[in-house]
Amino acid sequence: MRLGIISDIHEHADQRLLDLRAFVTEFPCPLGEISTDPELIELLSLDAAAKLHSSDEVRLHVRQLLRESGFKPTGRSKPASEYLIKASSEGILCPINLAVDVCNVVSLHSGLPISVVDLDRVQEPLHVRVAPSGSDYVFNQSGQVISLDGLLCLFDAHGPCANAIKDSQRTKTSPNTLRTLSLIWGTNQLPGRAAEAESWYQDLLSSRGAEVRAVVVSLGQRYVK
Repeated sequence: MRLGIISDIHEHADQRLLDLRAFVTEFPCPLGEISTDPELIELLSLDAAAKLHSSDEVRLHVRQLLRESGFKPTGRSKPASEYLIKASSEGILCPINLAVDVCNVVSLHSGLPISVVDLDRVQEPLHVRVAPSGSDYVFNQSGQVISLDGLLCLFDAHGPCANAIKDSQRTKTSPNTLRTLSLIWGTNQLPGRAAEAESWYQDLLSSRGAEVRAVVVSLGQRYVK
């Protein structure tokens, strides 16, 4: 599978608030062989000295983005970034693997939901669109299911596999993961924030030996530099 598969991600006209950022990461060895360093673990705390900081304004605009297509981001369906803030405040946000930990750090402090999927577990073509009525998928190892009605999702050839709430178990990272696709679910109501989050995210990965391939986002297509 070539990195160029993400060229099929496209944006529809009804997603006018979406400021989607995407990039591919290649790790020097499987994630199961990479330890998360203490500096990164410290950043999983809300009190850490981070480059970005979430706020009520960010939370409100993220929820507005998800409501735009009819989804209700409340209760158990709140944005992943809000879950991370709660988990961190309760001291239960723990390291998982380098790919997920960096994702969680940036999402926690930026306040923007971020998806990270194993690039070798998805099949092209890839695109982003609103999930139709009746859509769902399993999101954890215990088999729990999330209803996707009206939710912006990443789709591959087999169906929806990631979104701003919970990513699919089918495409999650594992100890064998070598390549990931990250999606930052930003909003145009927060100008520049998604770009700042993307830059910090890529810096954290690159400084830990990963190779990042940026994705240029334009109306109708996204492609690897």
